[in-house]
Amino acid sequence: MADDLFKALADPTRRTILDELTEKSGQTLFEICSRLSMKHRLGISRQAVSQHLAVLEAAGLVETRREGRYKFHDLNTGPLRQIAERWLVPGTSGPKESTP
Repeated sequence: MADDLFKALADPTRRTILDELTEKSGQTLFEICSRLSMKHRLGISRQAVSQHLAVLEAAGLVETRREGRYKFHDLNTGPLRQIAERWLVPGTSGPKESTP
C-alpha cells in the first residue's frame, strides 16, 4: 500500500488535485477539471484527470460515492496518517532534530 501511496504523491498534478479536494471535498469530475483549468491553468483532458483520480483512489487517498448520475470524489487522509505514524518514535511528542 505504501508503494501506491508514494506513487500517487509523486506526480505534481495529483498533488494539485489533492489540494483542490482539501479545499472542497465532494467534487465531481467536471468540478475538478474546471478548478484545475481555471485556477491552476492546467490544460489536461477529462480523461487524464479521471486517470489521475483512479491512481489516487487505488492509493486510498480519494474515495468516491455515487448519488444518482453523479460521482463525487472525497479526500481520505487516513493513508497519510498511517505513513506518518509509521516512522514516529513511541513516547515522543514531536519531531526531534537529528545531529550530523
